[in-house]
Amino acid sequence: MDNRAEVREFLISRRAKITPEQAGLPAGSNRRVPGLRRSEVAALAGVSIEYYSKLERGSIAGVSASVLDAIARALHLDDAERAHLFDLAKAADGTSALERPRRRAAKQWKTRPGLQWILDSICDGPAFVRNGRLDLLAANRLARAFYHDVYADPQRPPNLARFTFLDRAAYRFYPDWDQAAEITVAILRTEAGRNPHDKDLHDLIGELSTLSEEFRKRWGAHDVRQHGAGAKRFHHPVVGELTLAYEGLEMVAEPGLTLTVYAAEPGSPSEQALRLLASWAATQEAEAAAVEALSAE
Repeated sequence: MDNRAEVREFLISRRAKITPEQAGLPAGSNRRVPGLRRSEVAALAGVSIEYYSKLERGSIAGVSASVLDAIARALHLDDAERAHLFDLAKAADGTSALERPRRRAAKQWKTRPGLQWILDSICDGPAFVRNGRLDLLAANRLARAFYHDVYADPQRPPNLARFTFLDRAAYRFYPDWDQAAEITVAILRTEAGRNPHDKDLHDLIGELSTLSEEFRKRWGAHDVRQHGAGAKRFHHPVVGELTLAYEGLEMVAEPGLTLTVYAAEPGSPSEQALRLLASWAATQEAEAAAVEALSAE
């Protein structure tokens, strides 16, 4: 990706979101731009207008951490946005590739037996491993049943972003589809800042941009986010409505990968639905094994 363009569009988009009132400045009249002017951001950050204008044109290589912090404060960036700004600066310096451990391509990644044993030992909720492109790389039985429609796509590895924007079943699976779409794009945008030379990520973004107007619109917003914990609503085609808590855990042994586990509130209808889903998944596997055994005879 073009780092200078990414920096420019990110800073402009963040500047447009901050009103003078939010920044403690008089609103004035005849404002020709949404949000703050460049001169106002420069003053709030304690740098010259010439210097800030240079940064907003994308020339961010070599900028000190103190200046980046000052710009982050001036633009009221949240933790995810601040981290994204620093990632863009590292990419411009060429240091991000040196600082971050090398990531293996999804097609070359294989689940260690021990990791699969751990996933399979989680019986009460879906558990899976994903990368920053939202490829599903490993899963327990319940996760495969939970994401049945995602795994139905013959493309491998199955991908949550592709499912969200290119499969009509996603609108049923995610009752809050707009929120799911925004989260998906924000995760991909964050990954693009952290790992700007990932060809598979570029290809995925190009595919989604070509085929989905909804993706293009959200990608242009330059929103990023940290996606570690929370709760989501789903509508599964087999067991219906579920509300599940989730936790995303960064894997120290596999840099760039996240282990996500879903769980239902004890005693809730969602817990009952997960139990029903587990029973359905076991039946599906038994039937598939029986068919395979018959064909082998």
